[in-house]
Amino acid sequence: MSIDQLVKGWVNANIAEYIAIHSLLPSFIFTFFDGLFHVFLYAGFAASLVYLIMALSAATIKQNTKEEVLDESNIPFVTVQIPTRNEIIALRCAKKCLNFDYPKNKYEILIGDDSNDKSVSAQLKEFASKHSKVRIIKRKENTGFKPGNLNNMLKYSKGEILVIFDSDFVPKKDFLKRIVAPFKNKEVSAVQARWKFINADKNISTALGSTIVYTFHQVTLSILKKFDMGFLCGSAEAIRKEDLIKYGCWKTGSLTEDIEYSLRIHKNGKRIVYLPKLECYNEAPSKASDLYKQQMRWAYGVISSYKAHSKDIITSNISGEKKLFSMIGSFGYLFPIILLMICLTGFFSFVTHDISTMDFGKFAFETSRNVLLTSGLLAVSSFALHKAKKAKLIPKMLLSSFSVGLITTYYVNIGIAKAIFNKPMEWYLLKKSTKV
Repeated sequence: MSIDQLVKGWVNANIAEYIAIHSLLPSFIFTFFDGLFHVFLYAGFAASLVYLIMALSAATIKQNTKEEVLDESNIPFVTVQIPTRNEIIALRCAKKCLNFDYPKNKYEILIGDDSNDKSVSAQLKEFASKHSKVRIIKRKENTGFKPGNLNNMLKYSKGEILVIFDSDFVPKKDFLKRIVAPFKNKEVSAVQARWKFINADKNISTALGSTIVYTFHQVTLSILKKFDMGFLCGSAEAIRKEDLIKYGCWKTGSLTEDIEYSLRIHKNGKRIVYLPKLECYNEAPSKASDLYKQQMRWAYGVISSYKAHSKDIITSNISGEKKLFSMIGSFGYLFPIILLMICLTGFFSFVTHDISTMDFGKFAFETSRNVLLTSGLLAVSSFALHKAKKAKLIPKMLLSSFSVGLITTYYVNIGIAKAIFNKPMEWYLLKKSTKV
């Protein structure tokens, strides 16, 4: 007997065994999973429509992108904070900050060094010894993650305004003047600049990671700006120190201190200004494993923040419109849940279906149709890349969505589940460039 005949015999025997076992399953099991599958499919279709409506709104809304001009007669003192841990690339950021065209006697630079790598700490100290404007703030233990570091730096910050950069950000010369200007309005509690990426087209991981952020900036934040609202993003942001202290400082241990503090600003009726023309470059995760960890952490932090503040926002004295838009930051995490449930219920619907009566041609057609029905986020992501002048990235983004994107969705759901059930999660340190 040939190998080919052996293989065919083994396949036929296993198919026959599968059909025999399957015949013992009650028919209602398939009906149950098939019904659930269609419920989540329709939910996915509805979410896709919402995404498309948001993109249409972002494309048609006429925005006032005119920026405030810094009041030269009343220039506030600013503390630039660079929290870092074992990241020598923080020196690149610090060098960029030293070149700001802001009055030199009106700002300082603090590097919050949480490193346990002595060689990195030594290089940071050496750099600071050569620049009087730079101070290294070192604490004994890395407690509370990044917000713990920020709270520690807050003790040493002289500025009325705090400008925060993650270590991989590279601000331009005029950044400080432009991000500080809106604070002449006392109702402004924070200002956020737009993110862009140095390495967006490096590989499929950076393509997907940057697309996620581009979509948030080009669509969600663009819509919110029309309604005089915004969210902090954790870097390339400015904070009024007086308000930060008044509202309880950063929440130690938060995995998304930016969203958590944004919600506190919203419920207190203060403003977050978004500056779409003020762009600041940074790096997207270049390894798939880092992308998974980043997105899982973000999901955990965002859901935890909304669990803590949603009730207060709903019962606050702010307008119904602002309450609604305050909740928009959590909407992006509804789709990963729906997508996971579509995959799970679809799988169980398939394996409990009577294989002897299955029309595989029809199955392929319906699968393609279902993908199309739930592809609103892909269309919106393509729109966002076009708006960000990154249209060449669209093919790589689509490829990543059906490869590392599926695994990313799995990790996002882990983050969501852990947040819902109050399970702990660590802060994962991502690998950044070492080129200073």
